[in-house]
Amino acid sequence: MARIALFGAGGTIGRRIADEALSRGHEVTAVVRDPARFDRQAPGLTVTTGDVLDPQSVAAVASGQDVVVSAVGRKDGPGSLALMGPSARSLVEGLRRLGPQAPRLISVGGAGSLETAPGVKVWDAPGLPEGLVQIMRSHGEALEVFRAAPDVRWTSLSPAATIEPGERTGRYRTGTEQLVTDAEGRSYITAEDYAVALVDEIENPQHVGERFTVAH
Repeated sequence: MARIALFGAGGTIGRRIADEALSRGHEVTAVVRDPARFDRQAPGLTVTTGDVLDPQSVAAVASGQDVVVSAVGRKDGPGSLALMGPSARSLVEGLRRLGPQAPRLISVGGAGSLETAPGVKVWDAPGLPEGLVQIMRSHGEALEVFRAAPDVRWTSLSPAATIEPGERTGRYRTGTEQLVTDAEGRSYITAEDYAVALVDEIENPQHVGERFTVAH
């Protein structure tokens, strides 16, 4: 059983990570700014106040945990730009304050920085909306923050190009720096199976200090 502090527990992906972890018997602490607005109760779930943009708050929440999961994000481009890079830096600084006793960090990443061909990334595709490119690049900025922190036990999990709520099958394929696609060239995963992959990584660490990706 792992003790998991989860930032972004109220979001589409965060809720599914919490569900998956709780279903396996892990303890989840949902870290939110206003617990009164987090209207959820479940066995093994605790709700606490915290701010992912405050390193002192991150350190306080992370103390005594086995893993910190960051599923923070915003759908709008400017909001993501204001959140992803700064939250990554705050998470790194907060965990550094705990020294050798700091828990692992697993961050929900983005698909934009994955390669579709040598030297070509998803965000290089022509015709992408500017707001979407901003979101992709904000996740890319966060990834570079983690890569510059070898003293932190971090993992970033990039989804497929398309991720949305759907069926939990428990099946997925993994990759590292290249976008994972099927025989028809599609890159897709349900939010439920993404959560399966993330909790699998908690239980059986395979990608400490690196980014990996999953798709059906």
